[in-house]
Amino acid sequence: MIDEYGPWAVIAGGSEGVGAAFAHRLADAGVNLVLIARKPGPLAETAGAVRAKGVEVRTLELDLVAPDPLKAIREVTDDIEVGLLVFNAGANSYGHEFVTGDLDRFQGVIDLNITAQLAFTHHFGALMKERGRGGILLVGSLAGYMGQAQISIYSAVKAFGRVFAEGLWLEMREHGVDVLELVLGVTRTPAMERAGLNMDMPGLNVADPDDIAREGLEHLKDGPIRVAGGNYEAAQKRAGFPRDRKLLAAHEAMRRMLPDPS
Repeated sequence: MIDEYGPWAVIAGGSEGVGAAFAHRLADAGVNLVLIARKPGPLAETAGAVRAKGVEVRTLELDLVAPDPLKAIREVTDDIEVGLLVFNAGANSYGHEFVTGDLDRFQGVIDLNITAQLAFTHHFGALMKERGRGGILLVGSLAGYMGQAQISIYSAVKAFGRVFAEGLWLEMREHGVDVLELVLGVTRTPAMERAGLNMDMPGLNVADPDDIAREGLEHLKDGPIRVAGGNYEAAQKRAGFPRDRKLLAAHEAMRRMLPDPS
């Protein structure tokens, strides 16, 4: 893994839950880490635990909806070679009926899940393309397969993330860069516990963060989409089969037959 995706990986949302699980698995593979998160306590705890495995670790305490987060990120990454980006920072920070909700709060959901993700991917993806190798793993959600009351904006941004990953996969595969959106269902993370989700409900399929991280890294080459944790059937029921690689390749071939829009 270090030859393809090292020597450094950036994990946005890397302090707990799935992000911390990615950190531990990458550290076990010898990949150095840049961990980015808002909460200093969990961030320091995870950094110490993975640093004890013998890899270099840099941390950045940062709210990704702050103005120009990329400036702070570049200050800790411009002198290293980042071969893997894991964007695990997306979350539903505000759930509310849309027409009576606060537009600024909805904008925060968009900024975290779309604007920040695009900024990270644009910056590190360009460097990976130039080097001719790397990996981009974007963490998505089953919420993006169907509109839902009270979280209509969150569902919409997660649908955007999935379609974006499909297009990015088509663009980057010619340059040796693997792209995968890893779609999560209910996962036993501190964030979901804080949200008050009852994960002991009968029939609820609850995934473990370490299993999710393992699945994501094992299938990074199998982009553009991987529905994790045994939830593929649930995704089917919500919105039909995710588009497969052959269909995407056919769309790309058709696009290339069209006149240049410029």
